[in-house]
Amino acid sequence: MINSVHAQTLPNRAGIALKLQHLNRFLRDKPDIGFVEVHAENYLVEGGIRLAQLEAVRADYPLSIHGVAASLGSDEALSRDHLRRLKRLVDRFQPRQFSEHLAWSTHAGVYYNDLLPLHYTEERLARVCEHVDELQNTLGRAILLENPSTYIEFATNEIDEPEFLRRVCQQTGCGLLLDVNNVQVTCTNTGASVSQYLAELPLDRVGEIHLAGYAKELDAQGKPLLIDSHSTDVTPEVWQLYKQALDLTGPQPTLLERDGDLPELDLLIAEAQLAEPFLDRLEVAGAL
Repeated sequence: MINSVHAQTLPNRAGIALKLQHLNRFLRDKPDIGFVEVHAENYLVEGGIRLAQLEAVRADYPLSIHGVAASLGSDEALSRDHLRRLKRLVDRFQPRQFSEHLAWSTHAGVYYNDLLPLHYTEERLARVCEHVDELQNTLGRAILLENPSTYIEFATNEIDEPEFLRRVCQQTGCGLLLDVNNVQVTCTNTGASVSQYLAELPLDRVGEIHLAGYAKELDAQGKPLLIDSHSTDVTPEVWQLYKQALDLTGPQPTLLERDGDLPELDLLIAEAQLAEPFLDRLEVAGAL
């Protein structure tokens, strides 16, 4: 366990998830944005232009690195090779934050292109805590753990999701990456109360907030099913939930995620900057 309370180090501004398609223009235009986040797995290489570009980004912007493949919820041991490569990346770029998902994505040595759901039991809690501790000890820092987007629930769950996250944070010293879109997706799909779910999360451990858009489908019973697609604009419901979350946490570094149907860089930045008035409102209120 990392024996330190999570300390926020990113600015309380809007940031973007910087995609490889936008890198050259981003470096040329140097837009006014609070921070940049990249996926770790896009940079687990030995050298070359990609790392040089990230060095140039880091020289001008606070950097956050977001992992998607550690498979912290897996039964299996964490990949030593993956941990070694993550450590090398973090040691080189010294990001202000490092985050990962509460999910699993490996089995029998095979990586799946999905963030798969956990069975919330005492046994699984112990395993996740063991893995979070191992990742943190490898990196030499506390990480942020992202709340998942949930599509199914196991009938034999012993712990509800917010409580599971709270106990992982408590036992490992990690922080919470609060994905507001995932809260909306999870609560719609499971019928949970958004306000209750949000209030039961370990909000004192939040170090960053994610915003994104979802896709709407229907399940086999014809009920609404939200998909965490990161392929649409942030919906009004998620903006409202973001305001509700900030009222509980205070201002937080806020990232706009977009993976599918990727717009031009200026449009992406414009949407991210819609978060700034929400943050400014709290900063002004705190100064009064």
